[in-house]
Amino acid sequence: MTEKGVVAAGHPRTAEAAAEVLRAGGNAFDAAIAGFFMACVVEPVLASLGGGGFVLARDTRGVTRVFDFFTQTPGIRRATSDLDFYPVVVDFGSAQQEFHVGLGACAVPGCVRGMFDVHRQLGRLPMRELVQPAVAAARDGITVNAFQAYIFTLVHPIYMTPSAKLFFESRKHPGHIATEGETLRFRDLADLMEMLAIEGDDLFYRGEIAQRAGRMCTTGGGHLTRQDFESYRVELREPLRMRYRNANLFFNPPPSAGGALIGFGLRLLAETDIGDLEADGYACLRLLTEVMLQTSFARIACMESGSVEPDETFARRLLSEPFVNFYKTQVLNHHRAVRGTTQVSVIDGEGNVATMTISNGEGCGTIIPGSGVMLNNMLGEEDVNPAGFHLWKLNQRMSSMMAPTIALFPNGRIVATGSGGSNRIRTALLQLLMNLIDYDMGLTTAVHSPRIHIEGDVLNIEGGMDPTVVSQLTAEFPCYREFDDLNLFFGGAHTVMRDSNGRLLGEGDPRRGGVSKIVV
Repeated sequence: MTEKGVVAAGHPRTAEAAAEVLRAGGNAFDAAIAGFFMACVVEPVLASLGGGGFVLARDTRGVTRVFDFFTQTPGIRRATSDLDFYPVVVDFGSAQQEFHVGLGACAVPGCVRGMFDVHRQLGRLPMRELVQPAVAAARDGITVNAFQAYIFTLVHPIYMTPSAKLFFESRKHPGHIATEGETLRFRDLADLMEMLAIEGDDLFYRGEIAQRAGRMCTTGGGHLTRQDFESYRVELREPLRMRYRNANLFFNPPPSAGGALIGFGLRLLAETDIGDLEADGYACLRLLTEVMLQTSFARIACMESGSVEPDETFARRLLSEPFVNFYKTQVLNHHRAVRGTTQVSVIDGEGNVATMTISNGEGCGTIIPGSGVMLNNMLGEEDVNPAGFHLWKLNQRMSSMMAPTIALFPNGRIVATGSGGSNRIRTALLQLLMNLIDYDMGLTTAVHSPRIHIEGDVLNIEGGMDPTVVSQLTAEFPCYREFDDLNLFFGGAHTVMRDSNGRLLGEGDPRRGGVSKIVV
């Protein structure tokens, strides 16, 4: 029986919505759109109509392009003293990260326009069919699973504000956020998605939603205005391309920094024989820590040499031969100087490929009245505000670490992946690509293998590694954190593959509740 496609996503119902569209004759791009809308219902902390993201799309002709619908900075900046902007600490157990939320943290959202632009250019089925599974789920109610309940516990201060608690408060335990097994309904969101399918994205950007959001921010301490919504545009970009070993890779280009940084890390690894080292052995992981460190140093050096925002000049310099050679020397000599996002990956039976990474940050904490939509907090994300908060340039596409990725192999194998995880995205994908290319691991093993991540002088080590190897690493990195098991801190690389025999395979990353479905 001919396979109609394969999907990997962060929730069973996200994957099923995409799979349902493939069964109905939709293509990979239709499936990704349906997956997005369902993710907004069943993964509400990780996906929202109020957020932004990217789709890396490759059609059957081999045309590959990036739809950049990430968030945009506002057109005006209010005085800091007038802002609703405050810190929230997210505790991952072995690590903590501070985010800033409030209406003063909201950037212009791009997801709705992004989905409609992808649909206009590449979609096949009517938008009404693509949103219908999400509309039904939002209206009928969804059951909170264990992973989403865990996410809620991490970000509960953001989702228990006066406007948000109407949707997310526990019915069993008033005053607390919903727990596993409880049912949540989003009737306002269902109505909005249904109307969007009928009226189009202008409803969001030129109609009632833009009016309500602008009024809410003006009176409540935010920067956004209705004009910010009206002027938002999706940017169609050429992907970054590079060759690593025997694979041709396609990454998200600037102003996203993630793709260029993954490419830089692979350029450093290309000069080593890491494939001859034992996977997850000390020598392999020690080399990998050095690559991660030097990539971080290179990012800082590139930023200091020019704009604080990644652009084409940033990517050219970062990947230039002299620049790579300098940091390659540091790696080979072992010199050492001491978020919420989700992913949907699809390959259809015709060979179309869509890898989509979307994020709402952690959410700003406030729902647009009558919509069920929480806006993002991207102006409060340290990773995408490298110059510091409140220093962003007006009306400019924001940078991101999101890096949807496609890998093509000479034997016909195709891999589509991407990850959530804030500044851990690039290290998660670097390790996944290394597992697939240098170690020729099977898809499941490549996704499930324990990961490391180094930030500053702190080495983060995922559970499941050889204790002897861990002891050797921590002897060299006295500042470290160990996790007991696989953890969402290390990303969520939901990945699909067409192998050299034409079989379709998928693997959802267990760190973020991932699942995969093969559609026949």
